[in-house]
Amino acid sequence: MPAAEKEPSPQYRAFAADTLARLPDVAEGSMFGMRCLKLGGKAFAGGYAGGVTFKLPPGRREQALALAGAVLFDPAGKGRPMKEWVVVPAEHSERWDDLADDAAGYVRADQRRRAAGSGRP
Repeated sequence: MPAAEKEPSPQYRAFAADTLARLPDVAEGSMFGMRCLKLGGKAFAGGYAGGVTFKLPPGRREQALALAGAVLFDPAGKGRPMKEWVVVPAEHSERWDDLADDAAGYVRADQRRRAAGSGRP
């Protein structure tokens, strides 16, 4: 992933600060060398290429991909995108909070499944 794509934009920084204030169980971290937001050590959103990439459940993922300019996240740039992750460009920043809430809910649900012993290995 080129360094310029990993550098958090001012919009991402503002979004991250707002998300950290809204969701007290969220922490900052890094994933693939980019700044991200995590729950219990698991990333659910990150700054990428001037936008934000979100880990989304089916249905919501398809809705996000329908936004102009949104694409599946391909951190290596080798045509192997991560199927659960969508990059949503800054022109849709008004949707980032809702997407973050959905992504955080998705990660929380996965963590609960795993804790109950019914998650994927």
